[in-house]
Amino acid sequence: MDLAIANYGTNNVGILLGTSNNTFANQITFSTGPNSHPYSLAVGHLNDDTMLDVAVANYGNNNVGVFLGYGNGNFMSQTTYSLSGASPYSIGIGDFNNDNRMDLVVTNNGTNNTALFVGYGNGTFASPQMYSTESSSSISIVIGDLNRDNRLDIAAINSDTNIIGIMLGYDEFFPIQRTYSTGLYSYFVAVGDFNKDTQLDIVVANQLDNTVSVLLGYGNGSFAHQVTYSTGSSPQSLAVGDFNNDTRLDIVVANDLNEAISVFLGYGDGSFAKQTTYSTGPYPGSVAVGDFNNDTHLDIVVANFGDNTVSVLLGYGNGSFANQTTYSTGSEPYSVAVGDFNNDTHLDIVVANFGDNTISVLLGYGNGSFTNQTKYSTGSGPQSVAVGDFNNDTHLDIVVANPKDNTISVLLGYSDGSFANQTKYSTGNWPTSVAVGDFNHDTQLDIVVANFGGNNVSILLGYGNGSFANQMTYSTGSGPLSVAVADFNNDTRQDIVVANINDNNISVLLRYDRGALKEKITFASANGSHLRSFAVFDFNNDSLLDITVANYGTDNIGILLGHGTATFGNQTVLLTGLNSHPYSMAIHDFNNDGQVDIAVTNYGTKKLVTFLGSGNGTFENQASYGVDFDFAPLVVGAGSFNKDGRSEILVYGYYVIKFVVNLS
Repeated sequence: MDLAIANYGTNNVGILLGTSNNTFANQITFSTGPNSHPYSLAVGHLNDDTMLDVAVANYGNNNVGVFLGYGNGNFMSQTTYSLSGASPYSIGIGDFNNDNRMDLVVTNNGTNNTALFVGYGNGTFASPQMYSTESSSSISIVIGDLNRDNRLDIAAINSDTNIIGIMLGYDEFFPIQRTYSTGLYSYFVAVGDFNKDTQLDIVVANQLDNTVSVLLGYGNGSFAHQVTYSTGSSPQSLAVGDFNNDTRLDIVVANDLNEAISVFLGYGDGSFAKQTTYSTGPYPGSVAVGDFNNDTHLDIVVANFGDNTVSVLLGYGNGSFANQTTYSTGSEPYSVAVGDFNNDTHLDIVVANFGDNTISVLLGYGNGSFTNQTKYSTGSGPQSVAVGDFNNDTHLDIVVANPKDNTISVLLGYSDGSFANQTKYSTGNWPTSVAVGDFNHDTQLDIVVANFGGNNVSILLGYGNGSFANQMTYSTGSGPLSVAVADFNNDTRQDIVVANINDNNISVLLRYDRGALKEKITFASANGSHLRSFAVFDFNNDSLLDITVANYGTDNIGILLGHGTATFGNQTVLLTGLNSHPYSMAIHDFNNDGQVDIAVTNYGTKKLVTFLGSGNGTFENQASYGVDFDFAPLVVGAGSFNKDGRSEILVYGYYVIKFVVNLS
């Protein structure tokens, strides 16, 4: 076992390599820069090469230094990351955004007293996200999952307010929004790879200027300027598919005011032929595609708002289509989707009926024809419908956006193509479009809703049993009317694109977990306690993290047992002795009884004491073992330095390192 030391006075990091005779080689130093005054350091794998690296809080230069290790006790020259005007005190390493790459968190002296550096996994880091708390002097930090949500949290000692501050880690989901211009009144959006470069592109129906906009993607989440193509009158919906079996994606558009759809055949380079039109019913407002007669050629279904029907147009496989066949729906069908609801390998149709607050399900026979509709109740004014397996039973379920009562309806499917009664969930104001995707990478389907009246989208995370969490909202442009889901930047995380009708643009919201922190709660110790250090551990074996605190001013340490919700019980005090001024602690099993104990350095009495744990959160109420030093100890650590299976304690004071060997 080796040692790494931050040498404040000599502006360097010292490495002491362990030898085979239980001693250490002479110190090797690595410069942290003139007047850098490194205050603390942390050790971990910062670039996934199995070799330990070092991160240093350089108090004097207001930066963080990273030394990447070669694995032989030597290190690359320091790379620094600025904290602007903040002076770092304490530094820690952890994966705050669950991407299996180590990040850095730093507490600082200054207004922005907590900084989070997200790691790229190659030893480099993004610019820091700065967070302010009630303190301007956070001197010590520990990391752990304090509320059992599988995300790392931090707890810090605020020396100026004598308070422990806890900041909980959380997922921002969509912190990045980019906008791109479209035509007038961007009404509907869909996604596909139109130029066969394996990068997803976007197509938008522009209602007022009778065009569609195609925006080619670069694969990094950004897009080229639009190219527009003329459609029929008032394009209101579109869908994507290969209609002529040439492996190139084509587009079909529902033109609301001239009772027709437009088909644009793609050339495979991102451009399209002029439209070919086919008649539908009156006011065709929604379109979807699928192979309804099992001939391997894509067909089209259109919801006709004006005569309460859907039109089915069977494809010939050469980009042309047969005349429509119509089927009755409910009142004012507004949206249509496709899926196999009865597991017979034949595609079925579901329609959201705006006028009578229902959906219609039409089961397919597999020959291009369909049964009469079966209707199910929804919320008020259903305007959009999507399908997915929300409860992992291999049967498709349905979700509907209800703008008139600001809800979505979830209808779980049975194996025979019938559905349970709706369960409703609140959304934002006037939800107009709904889509599904797995936004938190848990393999359970989630729901995204475009809220036209709230200028945002709602994300409802799925539990995998058909139920959903309460919504989280994220801002969009003005009047988001349509939403689609895809991975636009090839990071395996699903992103969102929204058509903003009032802004004549689209918003692309990239899914990015930056490992954000939010202040949750603070805990005050006793008056005059002058907190100096603390640690987290499960002291009572309930699988919940607890906190222990060194109270310098009141000559004791405190134990706060955790409830698993980032809240803690009242402090239990263990005395360290009159004028002892406890400064630092180490957690370890010193007597090999399977329960953790606490070692404390007392700055005032120049003494080391230990408290033996019982495993239920209680400790011996006075020090069980003591060692006197001829210097005031500042930092304590524990480990088996001589590999005899017993723990040694390392104690550090100014210019002095000593060991206490455990002989028990």
